[in-house]
Amino acid sequence: MSSYKEHLPIAVEATRRAAEAMRQQSPGALASKGDRDVVSELDYAIERDLRAFLSTETPDIGFHGEEEGPSGSSSKRWVLDPIDGTSNYVRGLPLCAVSLALVQGNEAVVGVIELPFLSATYTAAKGWGAHANGQRITVSNTTCLSQALVAVGDYAVGPDAETRNQLRLALTGQLAAEVQRIRMTGSAALDLAWLAHGKLDAALTLSNHPWDMASGVIIAREAGAVVIDGHGARHDMTSTTTLAITPELTDPILAAYQKAITIVADAR
Repeated sequence: MSSYKEHLPIAVEATRRAAEAMRQQSPGALASKGDRDVVSELDYAIERDLRAFLSTETPDIGFHGEEEGPSGSSSKRWVLDPIDGTSNYVRGLPLCAVSLALVQGNEAVVGVIELPFLSATYTAAKGWGAHANGQRITVSNTTCLSQALVAVGDYAVGPDAETRNQLRLALTGQLAAEVQRIRMTGSAALDLAWLAHGKLDAALTLSNHPWDMASGVIIAREAGAVVIDGHGARHDMTSTTTLAITPELTDPILAAYQKAITIVADAR
């Protein structure tokens, strides 16, 4: 277990490099990644820089970046989203992050989320807790749904978006009737970091890739969150739905999720 924690300084330095690039450089040219999705030149530049940096620092560990895919070992690998929330970043919105995790098998064991424009670095290693700027953090102790702030991931774009959004809209409707507020920040990493810090009470993402969630899952889990997939099983890197919730609200939020599923099924 101690070996996981030993990788944290390297991960922190990697995300620091990326965050500095985001603060000092422009996004550069934008390219389409499909329907209403973009990638910037800086996404690629950061990913290439961190791939090279981590290959030098940890040559026995593989790497998987969002933009250019895997290299090296697949059993133990760094998983990177160079800019989570690119759409926010290119418009000058500060709700964006660098998200880096160390994944062993199908489980994230180290995570760092850097929020370059919010002066926050979130870290965790399996068995060692979660921290924000070096201070231990835990999830909220909210027990009443009417007092909950819940983040919902972006609505779907691309093929079959209308069908995929039926569940998102139904879930939003269920939550809007019960929680204090719903938030949609545009960054899954930021949602999970703020859940870990007690700023949010749940972070619900209904479709995702490993690089979207890996670091946030270990940080949220080490802060005390329940992190499961859409079937109620323990979340891992094969999961495509992420439901991360402060413990006392797990049952009512899962009930809202299941009700949304029923509403969509009945409508078809």
